[in-house]
Amino acid sequence: MTGLAEQLSAAQFAARLDQISAKSDKLGTQISSASTLKGMISSLATSLGDRVRNGDLAATPQIANSTIAQVSKGAATGRGTTTLEVTALARGQTLVSPSVASETTAVGAGTLTLRFGTISGTGFTADSARASIDITVASGATLGDIAGAINAKGTGVTAYVATGTNGAQLVLKGADGAANAFTLEAAESPTEPGLAAIAWNPSGDLTRLTAAAANAVYKLDGVTRTSVSNTIADAAPGLSLKLTGTNPGVPTTISYNDPGTAITSAMQDFTSALNEMVSELNRDTDPNGGVLSNDPGARALRRQLTTLASAQVMPENTTGAPTTLADVGLKTNRDGSFSLDTDRLAATLKRDPIGTGAMFTNGLYGVYATFDKLSRTVGSSSDPGSLGGSIARLTKVQTTLSAQRGDIATKQEDLRQRLVSRFAKLNTNLTGSRSTLSFLQAQVSAWNGQNN
Repeated sequence: MTGLAEQLSAAQFAARLDQISAKSDKLGTQISSASTLKGMISSLATSLGDRVRNGDLAATPQIANSTIAQVSKGAATGRGTTTLEVTALARGQTLVSPSVASETTAVGAGTLTLRFGTISGTGFTADSARASIDITVASGATLGDIAGAINAKGTGVTAYVATGTNGAQLVLKGADGAANAFTLEAAESPTEPGLAAIAWNPSGDLTRLTAAAANAVYKLDGVTRTSVSNTIADAAPGLSLKLTGTNPGVPTTISYNDPGTAITSAMQDFTSALNEMVSELNRDTDPNGGVLSNDPGARALRRQLTTLASAQVMPENTTGAPTTLADVGLKTNRDGSFSLDTDRLAATLKRDPIGTGAMFTNGLYGVYATFDKLSRTVGSSSDPGSLGGSIARLTKVQTTLSAQRGDIATKQEDLRQRLVSRFAKLNTNLTGSRSTLSFLQAQVSAWNGQNN
């Protein structure tokens, strides 16, 4: 009876469960295919971005004398040759205190005050835009205590204790740049003097000033410039500098490499990756059995790929400069696949190598920015007409089917239990009937025996 109840309850819902399973399997295949396409686009965008960030696809600066500066790409695109002559590096002020016996020697109590500005000779001009900083020195403080209190202020002045042949000294170092010079004033505690020995200004003991705050001074293309830092972003179009040495009177040259070979290789790889994606898309959208043949996200992707070669990736370029992927050789074939017109790419590189290299840089525009935007558009789950939207919609339907399967399983179990209960009652009645029948048969047999 129990087995019969299970079979009957399963048979009651078998057709509906088969329909749900078939729909769920189909949805799973559609979600997998759409996710594969989305992943291929995202991976291609990521790979292209990594290659662009590596810098081999753009005109990259190279310096003849690498001891003078480290050079890197700026926001714009560089070209030609640039001269660099560095006469001074930026540096911060370094000030030392008089020596005391040891690091544990008490040096007084009170308040030290840092003031910031510029130093010229023995004169100090305070920067009115920067507030002075007070450092409280507790009773019994050592040079180490003062160094810790200065560092805790986070003012750009750092301090430590150096122990040399003459004893322990407090060393204070400021940030690079002439405007980051500083003086140190002291207000001693009457009962615990000593801080006045640590105070300093340029009219005092200049031997304690082991390094004066200064700006970097350099000439770029013969024009004298200054910088508060040795790191100079966008010093010229396509050029950022990190000054590391000086070469007064002996300027070095900075030139830009030709990225033509790297761009050609990148476009070949890009075209191959696009064709792999198109092949997958063609299989998925095949009207004769393609799992995404009626999917709006897949159709939208095909339309976007169709116009990819003609898209304006550099809309702000001047007349004659390359502006589209077609200008760098990408060609759309009649069947929707892509090919690389190497002759057109070579002609573009020959005509404008710098402009072509500019298409393969980070920024609002360019090959990477265009394809990255396509990747984000395709993957948007909030757009019902994108692959991301299709995945979200199909996943929601699959979740609904899963809930329906759960409801049916609950109903099936409920029916099974009711059938088991009914069959158990029937079995009890049948057992009772059999018992009665056995009794009657025994009585009849007994009566027949008496008659004989």
